[in-house]
Amino acid sequence: MSALEPRDAAVADTSAADASAVPPAPDGEGVLGRSYRALSIGIVSVVLLIAFEATAVGTAMPVAARELDGVSLYAFAFSGYFTTSLFGMVLAGQWSDRGGPLGSLTAGIAAFAAGLLLSGTAGTMWLFVLGRAVQGLGGGLVIVALYVVVGRAYPGRLRPAIMAAFAACWVIPSIVGPLASGAVTEHLGWRWVFVGIPVLVVFPLALALPRIRRRAGRPAAGVAAPFDAHRIRLALGISLGAALLQYAAQDLRALSLVPAVAGAALLVPAALGLLPRGTYRAARGLPSVVLLRGVAAGSFVAAESFVPLMLVTQRGLSPTLAGFSLAAGGGTWALGSFVQARARVEPYRDRLMTLGMVLVAAAIAAAPSVLIDAVPVWTVAVAWAFGCFGMGLVISSSSVLLLHLSAPEEAGANSAALQISDGLSNVLLLSAGGAAFAALGGGTVTDAATAASGSHPAAFAAVFLPMAAVALVGAWVTTRLRER
Repeated sequence: MSALEPRDAAVADTSAADASAVPPAPDGEGVLGRSYRALSIGIVSVVLLIAFEATAVGTAMPVAARELDGVSLYAFAFSGYFTTSLFGMVLAGQWSDRGGPLGSLTAGIAAFAAGLLLSGTAGTMWLFVLGRAVQGLGGGLVIVALYVVVGRAYPGRLRPAIMAAFAACWVIPSIVGPLASGAVTEHLGWRWVFVGIPVLVVFPLALALPRIRRRAGRPAAGVAAPFDAHRIRLALGISLGAALLQYAAQDLRALSLVPAVAGAALLVPAALGLLPRGTYRAARGLPSVVLLRGVAAGSFVAAESFVPLMLVTQRGLSPTLAGFSLAAGGGTWALGSFVQARARVEPYRDRLMTLGMVLVAAAIAAAPSVLIDAVPVWTVAVAWAFGCFGMGLVISSSSVLLLHLSAPEEAGANSAALQISDGLSNVLLLSAGGAAFAALGGGTVTDAATAASGSHPAAFAAVFLPMAAVALVGAWVTTRLRER
């Protein structure tokens, strides 16, 4: 059977073990039905707060770096979050499979809040970076645990809907987050952007934790899986390796080859050990689902990171207008997630994912057209709206497919692999794009509102066009999501 044809019965129906692991619910009840209402509102609220934090912190970060006299360490405030989140993802997978997702989720939210408080009260930039690292560890624990909760607590027919709700949580924060953060930073100070969010987490936790304990708190099949110390060592290797590679890509000198080689030596074997066998050759089934997630997320995020800079330096837009050029994408991303959640499109999920990757590739390839003065600036906004629609189709569908293809006792490890592929691809493609950008005369951003004027148009093309090619590779990977 072709990978583009409707799924077979073995994939359409969850396994007997999966079915027995999910508490029964009345037929026809949705994610907001009586059995699921509190759980759904609680976990969606957690995702909403995480999304708001992610969109708000970027606005406050430059001000924090200047006040703490740490602009030279600015990049580490981002890479510190990323590297520890990779470790947290693997730890969460082990923890969830061994004892259920409740412990990982609780500890993750506590670490996330503690990191925000540490950064918000930091007196030096190194303490600020440490807070971001603690926050990243918590974020990694939370995201994998939430995936396991969905796999354990919701039957297969409701999983697309809850994944669509997760995606929809990014719509309002993507529009309101930067404005709210800018207003708070200007009138109250940047520290309130960090210290105010932990207080808001209390309500969704109080609502969701009792339901999670009842529906998904135990290990799969009531048997605790053994704790794999080897995977934890691999997680440390992949986190440290990613950090070294990112550092090397930011400093294009001959001496940077040393951390680059060391990072690759740590990262490659660790990644091979943590991702499903056959991921890098796009083996059919689960390995291709995991690979697709990384290809889609990495190519899109790496390209999107340079869109505001391109509009500011090449077309003279203000940072606010440049940011708003991407705002419509939040709505179309949610629309794509909504479309994939419809029961009538389930037999055609693979075709939708292929369409999604083609849209992503076309959007990335169209973005640098605004380097030509005759092309209207709004072209980027339109192209990115279509690209985000494609991402909504692909990202939510990859999560649904992963849960369909995972036995209950493997849901944690496989969810961690999906997130690792996502995060690792982000840092590798961002590093590659950043290195190409710098090598071809790209400028540097010194704060949120000022960009160097020396950015050469070819430097932007060197980022966008290769990322469009990577997205096209993702379109081919969508043809290998089903085993023959």
